[in-house]
Amino acid sequence: MKVAAFDTWADAGLERLRGNRFTDRLFTTASVLGDFSLIWHLIGATRGLTSNSRANQAFAFFALIAAESLIVNQGIKRLFRRARPTEAGDPRFPVRKPATSSFPSGHASAAFFAATVLTYWSGIAWAPAWFAVALVVAISRAYVRIHHPSDIIGGAMVGLALGWAAVVALRAFG
Repeated sequence: MKVAAFDTWADAGLERLRGNRFTDRLFTTASVLGDFSLIWHLIGATRGLTSNSRANQAFAFFALIAAESLIVNQGIKRLFRRARPTEAGDPRFPVRKPATSSFPSGHASAAFFAATVLTYWSGIAWAPAWFAVALVVAISRAYVRIHHPSDIIGGAMVGLALGWAAVVALRAFG
């Protein structure tokens, strides 16, 4: 199967990076900060402290992230029953093992969703920063072996689609 071959190939590439102190710390930290979208809540709150309009955006952002999480974790993931690449996670990386399906990656979905909404609010000049953070958070899940690499791609696609829908709604309502 092509998906399995891709996952094997991509995991082998990540394995060449594993064991490096910098990449281990970067991706383990990103994975932990991605739990419950903590990194995105911190970014939203930080932006919200800078002005009244951004404070309003922060509250909307928190609600949008909650809606995205509900759609992905209680909706889309229930359509798939994909096993995770490791039963209890890779012992080299102390991260929380979720109980839901491996596909799609909720971290990747939330990351690309958040990057899309943040780009809408902060302008295209910020897109490289938001999507760089999103990419690190997303890849972190395959790096720590909680997700297959294809789960990351699926999650990113779901996040982009939901982010686009959120932007359309934000434009329509305010």
